[in-house]
Amino acid sequence: MTSDLCFPLAAAGGVARERGLAYDRRWLVVDDGGRWLSRADCPRLGDIAVELRLGYLVLRAPGMLRLDIPLDVIEDDDSVRRNVTVGGQAVDAVDEGDLPATWLSGFLGRPCRLAKVHPEAAPVAWPD
Repeated sequence: MTSDLCFPLAAAGGVARERGLAYDRRWLVVDDGGRWLSRADCPRLGDIAVELRLGYLVLRAPGMLRLDIPLDVIEDDDSVRRNVTVGGQAVDAVDEGDLPATWLSGFLGRPCRLAKVHPEAAPVAWPD
């Protein structure tokens, strides 16, 4: 069975598949060691509503102001590249900065960062 949803922010809320397929699991939340946080690790990820609107990934969560992240940025600053881990796989990613990290850490109640899979990275083998 094919889902009608895709998940631009892995483990958070979904968006209509026809609208967001190009961005499916492009972003992920990682802990301070660079390990991907799934809903099993952090159930509150499921409380984050995701929308794609006017060129932005829009995140909303109870008690938080809306957070807008640009969708398509030219990734030419190597200083923000980092390796993260998804299910034991090393993934080339881009750190989205301190503002999203503060937003996510405040909502999730633990230190974490928002990372985006680098457009030139190998395909990610997401665990089921």
